[in-house]
Amino acid sequence: MSVDISQVKRLKDLTGVGLTDAKAALESSNGDFDKALKEMRAKGLTKAEKRGERQATAGVIGSYNHDNRIGVIVEINCETDFVARNELFTNMVKDVAMHIAATNPEYVSVDQIPASVVKQVEAELKEKAIKEGKPANMVDKIVSGQLDKYFAERCLLSQPFVKNPEQTLGDFVKEHNARLGENIVVRRFRRLALGEIE
Repeated sequence: MSVDISQVKRLKDLTGVGLTDAKAALESSNGDFDKALKEMRAKGLTKAEKRGERQATAGVIGSYNHDNRIGVIVEINCETDFVARNELFTNMVKDVAMHIAATNPEYVSVDQIPASVVKQVEAELKEKAIKEGKPANMVDKIVSGQLDKYFAERCLLSQPFVKNPEQTLGDFVKEHNARLGENIVVRRFRRLALGEIE
């Protein structure tokens, strides 16, 4: 079967494998991009994910100011100063800061959420499900799904990227990881809105 060359290039960029491997993966999945990516990840073929094990101690602190009303500072790390000065990297940092200004996430990723917050939200969702008369044997499953959705909306890397809602911000960062050949880590951020009380 013939596959779309733009999909081959996209898969190559996202995973960091060669064009031949990307094309073969798409052909074996009958052109289904998501299936091809999932199979490559299952086989451990994504170089980008292997890079995640390497130390990222260089990087930049980027900022974004929206109409002098919302300001964002974000620290994004990479492995070398060479990549930190690369235009592709600095543009990515600006895009991440702009995304934070637009979506106002609370955490970088799910693993940063304090256990006490998870317990509190879980208890609230459980109480709500019981009040709504959900079947007792289904409450835990319903709450689990709602909990995943609740925190995915509040975690930066899980959110749909504002410039391309077809991918998460985490996938946008991984794409740059593959293109730049280094481990890239969104370390922390701070968002300020005019008149906001903390």
